[in-house]
Amino acid sequence: MRRIDTILSGVCVLEPIVHGDSRGFFMETYNRRVFQDLGITCDFVQDNFSRSGRGVLRGLHYQIRQAQAKLVRVTAGEVFDVAVDVRRGSPTFGRWIGETLSAENRRMLFVPAGFAHGFYVLSDGAEFAYKCSDYYSPADERGILWNDPEVDIRWPLRGTAPLLSARDAKFGTLAAARPEDLFSGQCDQP
Repeated sequence: MRRIDTILSGVCVLEPIVHGDSRGFFMETYNRRVFQDLGITCDFVQDNFSRSGRGVLRGLHYQIRQAQAKLVRVTAGEVFDVAVDVRRGSPTFGRWIGETLSAENRRMLFVPAGFAHGFYVLSDGAEFAYKCSDYYSPADERGILWNDPEVDIRWPLRGTAPLLSARDAKFGTLAAARPEDLFSGQCDQP
């Protein structure tokens, strides 16, 4: 497994080693020892899986108190995956990174606690699998508007406006977030 660090501290792209031949391929998507060697030491407690059609945008989500680190990957199709730093006092507060994840490139993105996360489906459909370091907690769930003008994510929109859930469409901007709805400083996870 190869780790590629991004401009956001702790957010990294992971490239698994793929063993293939005429029968197909095999790869490890998670191995605790390998991840610890790469500096990712959180314990994952929940796996999630979603399917979305072309043009669907999910996010930007995060949890406070029961904060979640996420290890995300695409098992079918292609998405543009985004992490936004929502840690008050961080030198990269409000900055974002975006990576194309697909079944073809087999890349994964590690998003530590303290970052909002979302993705936009580029292909006809996409299946999205992710591990979480804490359980889903509706009371702790927060979000920021996908098109917050100050964050200025350059989503690779194709044609029409993205398809959003009613909840995601109502999120506010990062600048309007109450202090208690953001992380303060650095989180303890790499």
